Amino acid sequence: MTRARQRWLPALLLPLALAIAVVLGSVQAGASVSLPPKSAEEILAMIARTQVRALSGAIEQKAELGLPELPASGPGAVPGAASALEFLTGSHTARVYVDGPLKVRLQILDQMAERDVVINGGDVWLYNSKQNSATHLTVPEPSLADLENSLPTRPTPGMFAPDMPAPEMPPTDMPTPEAMAGRFLAAVDAATEVTVAEASSVAGRSVYSLVLNPRSTETLVDSVTIDVDSQTGLPLGVEVRAAGQAEPAYSLAYTQLDLSTPDAALFDFTPPPGATVTEQVLPAKPVPTMTQPSTPAPDAPAPAPDATIPEDQAAPGHGSRPRATVTGQGWDSVIALPAGAAQTEFTSNPLLSQALQPVDGGRALTTSLVSVLILDDGRVFAGMVPLERLQSAAAAQ
Repeated sequence: MTRARQRWLPALLLPLALAIAVVLGSVQAGASVSLPPKSAEEILAMIARTQVRALSGAIEQKAELGLPELPASGPGAVPGAASALEFLTGSHTARVYVDGPLKVRLQILDQMAERDVVINGGDVWLYNSKQNSATHLTVPEPSLADLENSLPTRPTPGMFAPDMPAPEMPPTDMPTPEAMAGRFLAAVDAATEVTVAEASSVAGRSVYSLVLNPRSTETLVDSVTIDVDSQTGLPLGVEVRAAGQAEPAYSLAYTQLDLSTPDAALFDFTPPPGATVTEQVLPAKPVPTMTQPSTPAPDAPAPAPDATIPEDQAAPGHGSRPRATVTGQGWDSVIALPAGAAQTEFTSNPLLSQALQPVDGGRALTTSLVSVLILDDGRVFAGMVPLERLQSAAAAQ
């Protein structure tokens, strides 16, 4: 697995290790449909060539990872961390609007409330109706140009948070199917068997279904299914199954989809009267280049047993980014962060402690798909592997 293909590891695991912010529903695909047969390579090529630049739709997510449901706000809640953990439990719905690389709106629909992320050129708004608070970020022109050039042809809100040019950029929480599919497809290598399942339908559109099966017997992941629109190549749904679990552990899919250009007014945001507004200006700074998923080489080289992730890729979170190391290969990989990586306000939070269990030398989060070990000295280990593998990795250091 090349270093470029290692990016799924920090993208999916480090946010969880640092702030339980990995967002790994079950929206089942519809009845089987008749489509011309295609190989896995042909479907991967369709995804790489998709030219969808405008859409609107509804997304539904359900997660059954074995975590307790935690509130995202209220006494004791940690902004960001608890909110991210919330998206690892229960069901959530959102509406998404996209018009080109730099016009995106994501509306996360909570019970009796709404959270919005609105990106319109150099203006980014994040709004929480429950708190009636908004953050307005201004992106300078150099950063804006770098960001636009780095985006794939199908921009999605979930892609902005990990690679925005400044640490102050908050996460957008609930991702979209195409953003998540891109993360998993970037990990495809010789340790993954890629097959084609029976065609079906999602959001009333016929789809091809790619199935990623880890060849490893030690990972918690049994399979990942990506539903790909038969006409456009746009990923419309992602389903992740955990080993030994009958129902999907996680799924995310469109329930409605319109490929016409949304109304331009949707990308203009004005805070409601009385809203608390925080202004931030992001510094002009280039962002890492993002690439389209491509057909994996069957003989792609595996990483060294102990690989170091470059500091600019180490974590998509905020602030300084501690250098991480990766041990193992592919689906069995374990990410390690050095002492002091775990934030005190995160580990001591009374709400989040409900999800952490005491273990020898620290605390741990165990789910059906991901395990995280937070040691008393602040070291963090995370992986799509059982807790015992993390403990072994920690003992070896």
